Amino acid sequence: MSAQTPADLPGTGTATAGPAHPVREHEPRGLSQGQIVRRKFFDNTAAVVSLVMFALVFLLAFTSVGFAGIPGWWKYNHTEFLPLIDGGAPTITGPFSWGDHPFGQDSIGRDYFAMTMRGTQNSIIIMFIIGALAGLVGVVVGACSGYFRGWPEAVLMRFTDIIIIIPVVLAAATLGEAVNRFVGPGAQIWLLGLFLGLVLWTGLARLVRGEFLTLREREFVDAAKIAGASNARIIFKHILPNAVGVIIVNTTLLMSSAILLETALSYIGFGVKAPDVSLGLIISQNQEAFQTRPWLFWFPGLFIVLICLCINFIGDGLRDAFDPRQKKFNAARVKDVGEPAAA
Repeated sequence: MSAQTPADLPGTGTATAGPAHPVREHEPRGLSQGQIVRRKFFDNTAAVVSLVMFALVFLLAFTSVGFAGIPGWWKYNHTEFLPLIDGGAPTITGPFSWGDHPFGQDSIGRDYFAMTMRGTQNSIIIMFIIGALAGLVGVVVGACSGYFRGWPEAVLMRFTDIIIIIPVVLAAATLGEAVNRFVGPGAQIWLLGLFLGLVLWTGLARLVRGEFLTLREREFVDAAKIAGASNARIIFKHILPNAVGVIIVNTTLLMSSAILLETALSYIGFGVKAPDVSLGLIISQNQEAFQTRPWLFWFPGLFIVLICLCINFIGDGLRDAFDPRQKKFNAARVKDVGEPAAA
């Protein structure tokens, strides 16, 4: 009786066998950290709507009256004196029927739409300057003080305490007088943004320091030290990416508060000054006409509230996207789980 080979046995193949675990065509692949963050952010409806609204406000402000010598599509500017039409009342009657002065005119005939767009430009520019500068300084100071212990931490934290006690309003008033005396009006918003950015980083530095104090004790930091990584590489390549969520979220919240601070300083006369305009300065110049011409408060106030709300909702969306503990609540799924299965 001849021995049977594996090829003669029933159910066996004669050629090369297929893979032990066949590859499924529709098997989901793993997502990178960036893809997960992006997907979670775009799942947040409020954050996406706020991002679109802020983009529309940004485009409207910077394309309507022009910027940096580039002319805009609107026919008036914020310094042009025009005859008053119907007492300066708004001429807008619908989304596609604006008239000559959709936001109205102030008491001396300037177009209020052009003034509001110019003020929105200045507020957004100051907001981005403060966010970038305060974010950079706060991250560097917080990272170095949280990673290096001993005298570097003591020096940086005492320097932070000194900056905290600076009276922002009084210092901004002094800076505003110096700007008006020695430089032109076009440099006001840039110098004001630089000054505020250099004094508003302290809160972010303390938060970043707290994150670094926690992350520097993790196992991946010890592994990087054993592998011979330098301190700079450990800080910027290993620890900082794990703290980026806290940094981005608090930077956006700082930018939102920066708009309110700039508005308050301009309102009391310590921020942007004439002949340039900002949203706070526009409201301050027309505060006596609140009872007779309330539209002079409607439009700059609307843009202040709109920008702040958009930045806050975007910050909330970034917080939810970067925090792995944040999960979207699904009421339908909870209801399905709670219902008993059908017999």
